Amino acid sequence: MKECGLRMRLLPVLCLVLPLLAGCDEKKQAAAPPAPAVGVRPVAMRGVSQSFEFVGHIKATDKVDVRARVEGFIEKVAFREGQDVKAGDLLYQLEQPPFQALVNTAKASVTQFEAQYRNAQVTLERAQYLLRTVAGQQSNVDSALAAERALAAQIEGAKAQLQTAEINLGYTEIRSPISGRIGRNAYTLGNLVNPASGVLATIVSQDPIYVLFPVSVRDLEIIRETRRNEEGGLAKIEIRIRLSNGKDYPHRGVWNLTDPQVDQQTDTLIIRATVANPERQLIDGQFVTAAIRERREAPRLVVPQAALQVDQSGNYVLVVDGQHKVEQRRVQTGPNQETDVVITSGLKEGEKVIVDGIQKVRPGQTVQEAALPATGS
Repeated sequence: MKECGLRMRLLPVLCLVLPLLAGCDEKKQAAAPPAPAVGVRPVAMRGVSQSFEFVGHIKATDKVDVRARVEGFIEKVAFREGQDVKAGDLLYQLEQPPFQALVNTAKASVTQFEAQYRNAQVTLERAQYLLRTVAGQQSNVDSALAAERALAAQIEGAKAQLQTAEINLGYTEIRSPISGRIGRNAYTLGNLVNPASGVLATIVSQDPIYVLFPVSVRDLEIIRETRRNEEGGLAKIEIRIRLSNGKDYPHRGVWNLTDPQVDQQTDTLIIRATVANPERQLIDGQFVTAAIRERREAPRLVVPQAALQVDQSGNYVLVVDGQHKVEQRRVQTGPNQETDVVITSGLKEGEKVIVDGIQKVRPGQTVQEAALPATGS
């Protein structure tokens, strides 16, 4: 009877407590956060031309250090620093009188020996004539012949000295050996210069110009493979240049040399292209980005670069499956295509990759996806 009474007294209390507990559960359920919202884009098939980018530098096709070949005082500087010069233009004029005097002396020596030679010829002819008479002697003929030949040799030596003097006189006019742009002037008017003075000025050609860039052996094999078309021929490859400010250079390059030697330390070799430079926008030594791109396009899977993530294991993207759950997917990538990146394996066309909100979700989590508008290619 006592137990029955106790139960009767507890029953109203339980009736009051149970609704309160139910209300707490409802509040907990109402406070549960909603699934995070993410922006997605479908994996798309897009016509893409294969492209490879490398860090390169600009190099002049011709570069000459101007030096003095004789010693003399500079009497004239016939250029302005930084101006364009043509092959044969006068750059420096050295003092000429000492060299002109040597030329005149050498000419006089030639004239003197030629006069003596004519006299020796006459003496030889007389000796040879007398040899046919009783008054002639062979010794006289031999002496006259020796004198004639000695003077002939002296004439040749004097002419060689004259030629050397004239060459040295010509060296007093220092002319540009190539067409290009001349740099700083190391010696001003009045200075004494000679072959040991070093570089007077440097001239670099401007148009066309080279771009050189290192390519790994692996990338070179891929580039060569992409050039082979179905008919067995080779597709044309464009070499484009992007400047340090991110702008594309308007003129395309022509691939004209592949270095036959591989650098053993880096496993790379040098590729060189010739590029037109009519506006003088490219400068010798300048760093640029060189991109090799085939002309024809082929369909390839692409995703926005914003979807691509990297960890210690490599590249991956987050995919939203049919149950609105996040899945991590490992991918292999190809070259970048503007704001997209080529996917070579790991994804299928139409699958939805997360582009916006990646940082707030994790694999296995349910999300609310919103399709983002496609960007222009």
